[in-house]
Amino acid sequence: MRLTQQTNYAVRALMYCAANPDRPSKVAEIAASFDMSETHLFKIMKVLVDANLMKTIRGRNGGVMIARDPAEITVGEVVRAAEESFLLAECFEAGRKDCPLISSCGFSGLLHEALEAFMDVLDTKTIADLSEDRPHLRQLLKIGDEFKVAAAS
Repeated sequence: MRLTQQTNYAVRALMYCAANPDRPSKVAEIAASFDMSETHLFKIMKVLVDANLMKTIRGRNGGVMIARDPAEITVGEVVRAAEESFLLAECFEAGRKDCPLISSCGFSGLLHEALEAFMDVLDTKTIADLSEDRPHLRQLLKIGDEFKVAAAS
């Protein structure tokens, strides 16, 4: 199984905002930190806002912030919101009946069990867990006034 780039960036954006909890983050700042397109990040932000994981703040000093306490947002919740599909095999598709084993396939059952175990593991960690070392994250992501001054000169 391979998670999409959307999921990867969704987790990263939440980690960025968790490392910067005192003010709204600008989409341009987040995109620059991860060297990604702002347009692509806006699409991801819509998914996160719709899932009540991020909120938008309008106005001159607006931006995006985590909608809830990062300790309440599991990585599994983010993955479920960001991934469009968890079809590990063709037979996962609803209504698919072209395999003669569909009614008693051990492989399909095993894949369902594996997917459930995968999600269970992701549900054990939160965005707060991933962003625990906030000072180091802020340094790596160049968050803070000291980096804005350096970037402007």
